[in-house]
Parts: sequence; C-alpha cells; structure tokens
Amino acid sequence: MECAQNKTEFINFLQGELDISDDAIAVALRHREQDAGPLHMILWQYGLVSLEQLQQIFDWLESSTSLKFCSPLLE
Repeated sequence: MECAQNKTEFINFLQGELDISDDAIAVALRHREQDAGPLHMILWQYGLVSLEQLQQIFDWLESSTSLKFCSPLLE
C-alpha cells in the first residue's frame, strides 16, 4: 500500500512540478513493462524528460526518504 501511495506521489510530482503529460507517463509505463527499468530512466531514454528534468527527479527522489524503501520506483 505504501509503495502505491509513493508511486502516486511520484507521478503527481512528474505531472505537477515537471509538467510531464499523462500520455508521456503512459508511454513510459508501457515500456517499463518490457524494459523493467526505473520509470524516470525510461522517461529519459525515450526523450520524454530532459537532463535538467531528470536531475530534478533525482533531487526529488533523494529528498523523499520514504521512497528509499519502495524499490518499484527505483528499479
């Protein structure tokens, strides 16, 4: 349950702070099923976030201590 809440918080951050579209997140989630990588890296690999946005994601993940125990976002 906590991981699902953290995933929601992460997606809210992507949409609210970085203005990542629902479509871009949906594309990354579909590719994540095949690539099995961390969502933020798939977003970057497919050109859906810039390097600057990726750095903001890393900063956010680092500051979100509860996510450190929720590996699905980081795997």
